[in-house]
Amino acid sequence: MKCPGPSQSLRLALFLENALASEARIWKVPVFQDLILKGTDISLLCYEKVVLWIAEINSQFQFYPETFALAISILNRLLASVKAQLKYLECIAISCLVLAAKTNEEDEVIPSVKMLAVQSGCKRSPAEILRMERIILDKLHWDLYTATPMDFLNIFHAMVMSSWPHLLHGLPQMNPSRHVALLTKQLQHCMACHQLLQFKGSTLALVIITLELERLTPDWFPVITGLLKKAQVNSTKFIHCKELVDQELMRLQPSNAIYIFYPVSQAIQAHPKARLPYHCSSEWKGSHRVRLRKGPLSQLVSTAFTSAAAPIPDDAMEADEYYDGFRHLYSEDGGAESGRASGASSCPQLRPGEGSSPCPPLQPPERD
Repeated sequence: MKCPGPSQSLRLALFLENALASEARIWKVPVFQDLILKGTDISLLCYEKVVLWIAEINSQFQFYPETFALAISILNRLLASVKAQLKYLECIAISCLVLAAKTNEEDEVIPSVKMLAVQSGCKRSPAEILRMERIILDKLHWDLYTATPMDFLNIFHAMVMSSWPHLLHGLPQMNPSRHVALLTKQLQHCMACHQLLQFKGSTLALVIITLELERLTPDWFPVITGLLKKAQVNSTKFIHCKELVDQELMRLQPSNAIYIFYPVSQAIQAHPKARLPYHCSSEWKGSHRVRLRKGPLSQLVSTAFTSAAAPIPDDAMEADEYYDGFRHLYSEDGGAESGRASGASSCPQLRPGEGSSPCPPLQPPERD
């Protein structure tokens, strides 16, 4: 399927209508009071940690982003329906992911419960996970599927591309599937934020689309106004959610380092046969790290220095694993053997000694 055109607007409107009906019927979220889940001993920190853990496992087994979103939806509905204890939270979380995988994934992709428990580091036995699955199914009346924020993100993005097919033409190495992959990363980050639990998935997805359109074009308002009417989103909640999401997405952007230039000529005069020693404190190392995606939020790696002539956008690298799946939605098979391979090759990394800057290398100040 290529980028949606006017002829598909009715289909997209029907998808949105069905998703909104499903959300209105099933949507539930847990309520926190004084940083504790109401009626339980589960803290906000424990909740956010378990959401990030589900995201890592989802990435480890290369499940769809929709599977992660459905797992979080099942988790939230269960925590809103029963008074769970902290000691069972890990077992509940892994069981929610197993149920979401059985709903969304192909059978050959889903690992055995034993393999999933071992490779994920879960301390629960397969028998305990299977028992928890049955408990969750019973509490949710075997009605697992609901429209997730990921579903709404895909629908809204397709609607925008239908109304604005040339929106991404000014962006290098960008197309609809890569673009929605970047937005998926932002959405997954926001789904781990407890402050955004109060908003429905339709509101959260539309806010992420809005913030992206604000960044891309000054004529974003008419498109968003139309989507607000179709999505039946309350304007007050929308504005509040937009402020919170904007703050959360700022945390995804790595901070810019500030360097002090020390003339190399003085260093050569003072140390003609030796280079200046390089001192790097542990505080400096800890403050200049970004997340690169093995999982959505998995391991921390140190930032690499790149030339201004060959910048590597972090968001594009982190979304490469999503790109392979999304590109098939828009029939973007040309120019790439595989999504991950093409994402890596399109952003060449700078090797040591290949910098194009004529300036001498920066050196730390001489210490007495």
